[in-house]
Amino acid sequence: MQNKRKEQEMTIAEKLEILTDAAKYDVACTSSGVDRGGRKGKIGSATAVGICHTFAADGRCISLLKVLLSNACAYDCAYCQNRRSNDIRRASFAPRELADLTIGFYRRNYIEGLFLSSGVLKNPDYTTELMIEALRILREEYGFLGYIHAKAIPGADPALTERLGYLADRMSVNIELPSRVSLRLLAPDKKADQIFSPMEQIRDGMEENRAALVKYRRAPKFVPAGQSTQMIIGASGETDYQILSLSAGLYKKYKLKRVFFSAYIPVVEGKNLPSLDTKPPLLREHRLYQADWLLRFYGFDAGELLSEKTPNFNPYLDPKCNWAVNHMELFPLEINRCPYEMLLRIPGIGVRGAGKIYRARKMSALDFEDLRRMGIVLKRAKFFITCKGKTMPGVDLRPQAVLKSLVSGKEVIPALAPRQLSLFEPSPEDLAKSILGQL
Repeated sequence: MQNKRKEQEMTIAEKLEILTDAAKYDVACTSSGVDRGGRKGKIGSATAVGICHTFAADGRCISLLKVLLSNACAYDCAYCQNRRSNDIRRASFAPRELADLTIGFYRRNYIEGLFLSSGVLKNPDYTTELMIEALRILREEYGFLGYIHAKAIPGADPALTERLGYLADRMSVNIELPSRVSLRLLAPDKKADQIFSPMEQIRDGMEENRAALVKYRRAPKFVPAGQSTQMIIGASGETDYQILSLSAGLYKKYKLKRVFFSAYIPVVEGKNLPSLDTKPPLLREHRLYQADWLLRFYGFDAGELLSEKTPNFNPYLDPKCNWAVNHMELFPLEINRCPYEMLLRIPGIGVRGAGKIYRARKMSALDFEDLRRMGIVLKRAKFFITCKGKTMPGVDLRPQAVLKSLVSGKEVIPALAPRQLSLFEPSPEDLAKSILGQL
């Protein structure tokens, strides 16, 4: 009762401080995936790229208001800072408070959209109803057309999830833990079926909506930017192979836009959790993101990158280099003749680079200097290619020599203090090339 009274006495600024801090463990470093221009009498717009809640690799600040509706939670997930047994300050926004705050920030040019999640306040249905009301006020009363990412609450009535999907641009249902065993151990209030059911509903709803839009151009759009999910890495004992295999299955079955990985940051004590002095596995998170990129854009399967015999990534080599070193029988490849699919598998050549090579070699045969001008990362690619039948001068193509050269001078990225996700290694050259997808 005393906590309830304190919460009612809080100012909007105090609630904002508590609920934005509580939302920091939700990962969604992503572009909006939807284009919508402004209209007369309405507020805001959304673009398919550039709407993120983080800093871009070139330093640009791309802003969403990332907040929880409430950090009060009926669940007692062992890993979560907001679990009901944890003694922390609690706060909740009323739907209109949140809508007014979002519009106020938007009009001041502080934000470009909203990322909304919540603890389970009372029960999933009640929480979802509050989220729907906040988004309804934004969309219908304020005419807000900006980007909105909403977290679906597992266990909510499907009709409520559907209504939320017509108000949001993107939705996500967090798996949180990579296996049913870990879920039972660390989040006993959550059931795997309650998580996968809304994912299936959102997938089917998007497919039905696409069919409806073909017939009726003005039909309301259901989750037009797709759905995503998040997994916590390091709170439980799953291997990289198990996590990556699950991710590949989710992409295929539920048509996800992204699977996000969040390195576990010890914030609470628990007998089934790593100790509080355990450093977040940021390097492991980094390798999983690199592998996820290979699954989505480079044509790799999870079973090609890892196996039950080698279930975890090499900390000294990125997943693509590691795969290539273990398949030296396929290399070197002649850059002027190898298929496009194999160009993508050469370390140092990304999707853009492969496209440039594929187009340019139709005009004339390419040499190493041509590749350098295209931005190909020759410090990696040189071990796996020939140009006009010749290797790069001074390059030793023996497997052991290649491995030694690739790991020479490299150090494992240290487990830094908790920070916003960075998808790329901090080497200036690697950073510049990785931004262009030159894995």
